[in-house]
Amino acid sequence: MKQTAHIVHTGIITAIGNDTAACTAALHSGVSGIGHSVNLATRWRDELPVGAVQADNAELAELTGVPAHWPRTALLSAVAVQEAWQPFSDLAGTLRAGFFSANTVGGMDLTESFYARFMKDRDLTGLNAVCHHECGAITELVARHFGIGGFVTTISTACSSSANSIMMAAQMIRAGMLDVAVAGGADSLSLFTLNGFNSLMILDRQPCRPFDNDRQGLNLGEGAGYVTLMNERAMQQCGAQAICTVSGYANANDAYHQTASSPEGTGNILAMRGALATASLAPADIDYINLHGTGTANNDSSEGKAVTEVFGNSVPAVSSTKAYTGHTLGAAGGVEAVFSAISIRDGVVFPNLRWQRQMEDIDWQPVTTLRTGQDIRHVLSNSFGFGGNCSSLIFSKQG
Repeated sequence: MKQTAHIVHTGIITAIGNDTAACTAALHSGVSGIGHSVNLATRWRDELPVGAVQADNAELAELTGVPAHWPRTALLSAVAVQEAWQPFSDLAGTLRAGFFSANTVGGMDLTESFYARFMKDRDLTGLNAVCHHECGAITELVARHFGIGGFVTTISTACSSSANSIMMAAQMIRAGMLDVAVAGGADSLSLFTLNGFNSLMILDRQPCRPFDNDRQGLNLGEGAGYVTLMNERAMQQCGAQAICTVSGYANANDAYHQTASSPEGTGNILAMRGALATASLAPADIDYINLHGTGTANNDSSEGKAVTEVFGNSVPAVSSTKAYTGHTLGAAGGVEAVFSAISIRDGVVFPNLRWQRQMEDIDWQPVTTLRTGQDIRHVLSNSFGFGGNCSSLIFSKQG
């Protein structure tokens, strides 16, 4: 008998807040976190706006009690995991628990700092500064700190990373392999990602405008987002209440281009239709789509056409929340999973900030004002990454 993967708690840190309550307040008030880089020393500080978490590494470490010399991605992860997991941390030894964490940056911030010093002094020692460079090291640091050791894995599939970690966690709970899981991901800003995306010429010099006809690109962001998933047994044991369930999911790949989606959105279509099939839902059942919506010309056009293909003339309420947080890369699916859970819990649809002009190649437009008092039964959340790796998740109201 298949189990149900219930979301019972969330944890998040982004440019708009250091926990779920703060992020919720910002989403309701329309406060964007896009601005100048705070903690990343870059020549582009005044030219390329980003969604930066305001706390420095020492402040992040103080929030969780972890060492301040950890990579920033691990520090962000620890803050969000602490919020998501702390109410249930005593279950780690009594239930089968898993930790599914995604990232793409790893400990690159420390490697970049060490490399700059090493190029000036080739006799420099202290290679421990780069021992957490790889993505998996971030997951291991956080898992050990919180004592989650039953099943631990790292997923790194570009911008769909966190969505895939949530999908895998839900699959293992549904299959009866785990009772509880913390799933999502984290990523920090780094010089490599900022310079890399700038070299692709897809960064906006102004706060981004997803799905606007005059959009100029994306803003990079940083943060972490995790959900705690439980089966019925675990919920009964700890008295947890479900916010919603992970009812549908799918991963697809259109294999079109290393950094671009296919113009017609083939992978996007496959992912959305696959998620609907897994959830046994029809397109008309979806009440809100949290779009991937980065603000680049290719991404928004591709996703927009895919939405039209799947939903026809009955496109539900749609918006991209990256205009609030920036594109948090490997963390995006986790951050937006938290936002989707909030949408269901509070009955709200969040606005697509800064939208002004209808796109020429799609015939629908995003929601531009906060909608409250909505009966949100099913939310579709899209995460479409480099290399054509496309994932869609569906979150559904309990019962």
